[in-house]
Amino acid sequence: MVELEKKYEIGVKRFGFINWIGVWTLYKKETLRFINVWIQTLFSPLITSLLFLFVLSLAIGNDRGNVLEVPFINFLAPGLIAMSVVQQAFSHSSSSIMIGKIQGTIFDTISAPLSAGEVVTATVLAACSRSVIIASISIIVFSFIIDITITSFTHIIIFTFLSSFILGAAGFIAGLWAEKFDHMATVTNFLIVPLSFLSGTFYSIDRLPLILHTISELNPFFYMIDGFRYGFIGTADGSVIYGVTYLAILSFIIWFIAYLLYKRGYKIKF
Repeated sequence: MVELEKKYEIGVKRFGFINWIGVWTLYKKETLRFINVWIQTLFSPLITSLLFLFVLSLAIGNDRGNVLEVPFINFLAPGLIAMSVVQQAFSHSSSSIMIGKIQGTIFDTISAPLSAGEVVTATVLAACSRSVIIASISIIVFSFIIDITITSFTHIIIFTFLSSFILGAAGFIAGLWAEKFDHMATVTNFLIVPLSFLSGTFYSIDRLPLILHTISELNPFFYMIDGFRYGFIGTADGSVIYGVTYLAILSFIIWFIAYLLYKRGYKIKF
């Protein structure tokens, strides 16, 4: 009887305050998920950015003049890379949660010995990893096509991380909310894409009327792209320091919202 009681005794928690093994396992699973289909997740965004670069450079030509004291093509390239980074970060986490709900595999994550914060953080960091890889590949490929100069690796790293972290957390929230792929397409087509296109990717906001200039300064995508571009050309449309502060605060807010929703089982517990 004593042996049976010991045999079926509830085990003692073998990890500390944070389940690092569980976080690493989920992060690895999420990372392998996009690496296994690298043509779709890594190569496709690069092709899209290159198409934008070629089409706009051919349509506008060399008579466009300088933007922020650099040739238009040098202004455009970092913006295209940054736009790809933010869109793909959102796509990763949103599709991960959405597919998990549809296939029922999200219940494996729910039942795992992982807290809500650990699940959200691991998923968002995997989205960040995807964005960092896309940014790195894009910079290398673009450097063979145009003359890319980097003035600050620090700013490129900071804004890549903050941008992808925010969009990764936002994608997590969207994945929880969406019940079918039409819902996800609605968020992407009517929120993510317009905000990224209207954030100064293709133009300087100094050319906008005052009212549109003010609205652009409220758009977090503007600071993501403007700060990322600053790392290349050394000039910015807005305040880089304000942008870092704004995005850092926003990243915590969006992550915390995702944490609360997942912890409460929003649309995943019945």
